[in-house]
Amino acid sequence: MTDELVIVPHTHWDREWYLPFQQFRLQLIGLLDEVLERMEADPRQRFTLDGQAVAVDDYLEVRPERRERLTALVKEGRLAVGPWHILLDEFLCSGENIVRNLELGLRRSQERGGWLRVGYLPDMFGHCAQMPQILRGAGIAHACVWRGVPAAVDSHAFAWTAPDGTAIRTEYLAAGGYGSAAGLFDDPGRVAERAREVAAKLRPWRPDGSPMLAMYGSDHTAPAADLADLLERHNARHAEDGTGGGGVRLRLATLGEYFAAQPTGVEGLRAVHGELRSHARANILPGVLSVRAPLKQAMARAERAVERYAEPLAALWFDGLAERFLEMAWHRLIEVSCHDSVTGCGCDETAQQVAARIAEAEQLGLAVRDMVGARLSGRVPHDAHLLFNPTPAPRTDLVELDVPGEGPVHLAAADGTVFPAQPVAAAPTLLADDTVPAGRLSTVLARVHGSELYGREITAWRVAPAERLLHFTVARRSELPFDLTEVKAALERARPEGEWRVVIEAEPRQRVAALVSAPALGHTAVRAVPGAAPGPAHPVGVADRALDNGLLRVEIAEDGTFTARTADGVELRGAGRIVDGGDLGDTYNYAPPAHDVLVERPEEVTVRRVAKGPLTGAVQVVRRYAWPAAGDFAAHGRTAATEPTVVTTRLELRAGERFVRLAVSFDNRSDDHRVRLHVPLPRRARTSYGEGQFAVVERGLRAEGGSGEEPLPTFPASAFVAAGGAAVLLEHATEYELVADGGELALTLLRPTGQMSRNRHVWRDEPGGEFATPQAQCRGVRTVTFGLLPYAGEWHEAPVHEAAESFRHPFAALHGTAPAATPLPGAGEGLGVTGEGVTLSAVREREGGLEVRLVALTPRPATARLTLPGLRTVMRCDLLGRPLGGGADPAPESAVDGGSAVLRLRPWEIATLRLER
Repeated sequence: MTDELVIVPHTHWDREWYLPFQQFRLQLIGLLDEVLERMEADPRQRFTLDGQAVAVDDYLEVRPERRERLTALVKEGRLAVGPWHILLDEFLCSGENIVRNLELGLRRSQERGGWLRVGYLPDMFGHCAQMPQILRGAGIAHACVWRGVPAAVDSHAFAWTAPDGTAIRTEYLAAGGYGSAAGLFDDPGRVAERAREVAAKLRPWRPDGSPMLAMYGSDHTAPAADLADLLERHNARHAEDGTGGGGVRLRLATLGEYFAAQPTGVEGLRAVHGELRSHARANILPGVLSVRAPLKQAMARAERAVERYAEPLAALWFDGLAERFLEMAWHRLIEVSCHDSVTGCGCDETAQQVAARIAEAEQLGLAVRDMVGARLSGRVPHDAHLLFNPTPAPRTDLVELDVPGEGPVHLAAADGTVFPAQPVAAAPTLLADDTVPAGRLSTVLARVHGSELYGREITAWRVAPAERLLHFTVARRSELPFDLTEVKAALERARPEGEWRVVIEAEPRQRVAALVSAPALGHTAVRAVPGAAPGPAHPVGVADRALDNGLLRVEIAEDGTFTARTADGVELRGAGRIVDGGDLGDTYNYAPPAHDVLVERPEEVTVRRVAKGPLTGAVQVVRRYAWPAAGDFAAHGRTAATEPTVVTTRLELRAGERFVRLAVSFDNRSDDHRVRLHVPLPRRARTSYGEGQFAVVERGLRAEGGSGEEPLPTFPASAFVAAGGAAVLLEHATEYELVADGGELALTLLRPTGQMSRNRHVWRDEPGGEFATPQAQCRGVRTVTFGLLPYAGEWHEAPVHEAAESFRHPFAALHGTAPAATPLPGAGEGLGVTGEGVTLSAVREREGGLEVRLVALTPRPATARLTLPGLRTVMRCDLLGRPLGGGADPAPESAVDGGSAVLRLRPWEIATLRLER
């Protein structure tokens, strides 16, 4: 029987990696110049551009004159681009980022003439559980993967099934991944021999004798210049005698052409459920989850700024032009999600550029928030505040506000509702008291700019000749008509002589913590009023080494760890232990030294109270350690020299909250190590549940191995990880592991390393070329915040989702800007979403309506209720916002009653809706 190899010429294009973006782009220009010229000259040529449209954008930015020529090749079907904008890391960005990546890639590819109708995922370091539902929701019938496929897969195709039951036919890039036929045409005289070798490797995966997918390409490579001729000569020899071609026929195609000939159904295929994170067949390089941790922290912060603050605020409360700013923010967020970008596994220059783009995305999000907020706060008096609730449920949150006055105060809303406040700190009132010669008074007046002095506005001034005094009073805002010429005239009349005092005083202000309520995705305005208000229902009490709010009690032990005990008896004992160990690995994989030194006992512990309640209480635990200074690679251990390291943990309990907040901070002065926070569990756990990318994934104590990489059971979680009666609430994608035979959770705080890859790595056979990354040692101050929620029963029966939402999404506070006499405006009702386990992923304006994306993060069917003032219709759409066949579910008009609608969601469903007001 003659084998047939479908040869797919391609390049795997890492946009930035061991070289920064612009240096790789120079190579891209040369490669595509060459490839496009060959394709135009020879209609037999085919090329697949790695499943990502960003390479086309990067090329045409430099070669805009080739746009039409490139588009013509795409329209002919010979050049395959998309469907992604960029090949992402699926675990280090949000689920919404994945959707926007696909949406942008499809749009940009369509603008170039068409898109590759395959979910091509050739080099991601594992795949998230909901990818089949995402792809099918966008109308894509095939996936194509390499890393992470489990050992149970024994065929080239399997039925990859998402948690909601959506299955997609998935091609496994067996026998070499995206380079299964790399080098096939390197030696024209050995094409037949190498074709037989490739076919022999691929044939076991296709026992039915059907054509085999052979990926001809590798990282940053172009196909042979005479590829089509070599292929035809090989086939001609095969046709002449039946053996000259080595019994293997070759056919040139794009990846799209190959999949167009494949069935789309999954009947009879082995089902593989959920995420693909097996080490059985290829490295998944799990250490990228923890390397350059500040990048991951910044990424999550920027995503929240855009997804949960800027975009919903603009969609619900703004009629101006915020769309372009949001587009720019999303472009940056999508591009940094690349599997060699936010992962931090490239060179230091790449990490610097990624950090800059992440910062720009966050700044754009904050700019939109402030732009919309300025419209709303323009109706709020300047001695009051506007508070925005970024969550889709009415909520009470603790906010810290700078308010005028001194002494006990409370906050009041327009409807008379009062909110208790707790003093945090008083601002200094004396800003300057200088003695200057009279001749220098005119120079002193140069400090005044308009009505601004020392960053504040002048509310009063006086010149007192008898006292030889020039006195200014300032405040954050002033309504005093001020003219500096009047001050100068007064000084001239005083005819100053000798020494004068210049005093600048601020009106009294203080910082207070207050519990304030706001509507779902809405806003409320509050003003400080003298006098205390009644305290909260669950006030916080603070002793020397204990915090208690009636719902949770926290007690600090002598070693600096703590016990957390709920009112119904669930107890975590010994939480917060810090363990520092060595790491002789690289940016891809952790590697413990053969002679490790673990440091977990502090040399000294001190505890002090920093907030006394009743709204918020906090203690600060300071532990002093001596951590080894670096890894000792010659001795396979750690250096005897140590660095004194102080770890400060702030434990905070708030009124009404069922979890304790932790902020862990230290100045990292050591190299080549791993720092983890340990949380002993109330009960031993055989499984953990990590939230991320539209799912909560169940994982065990072991990982599947087999490829030459240590199957380390470290896993990612984004919003929370839960196990054994404890949920750790997270601020960013965090690496965790169940240790002590399921008795503890260990969360990685920092994993500094000095090499991109090491040629000799005890936990990974395959080297990637040694490359120094000194900045990946992450010297300097590292601060990470967590929430710790003990719970009874199963994680989905406890308020884990609600706690994670409030932990990650604090109220945004803006100063009012209207005159002080302006009455406080009433609260603004936004979009409300209720339902057990139902979370919000997106709210944005689209084609005159609102597009809303909900996710049922629950193993049970869920019912979601949507409320929105003026709501008229609710229509179900696919992932890209296109109405589903059959119109709407529930039907438009009749489904809406009094501004609310009810939708039923299957477990783990991602639902995209169009709302009309």
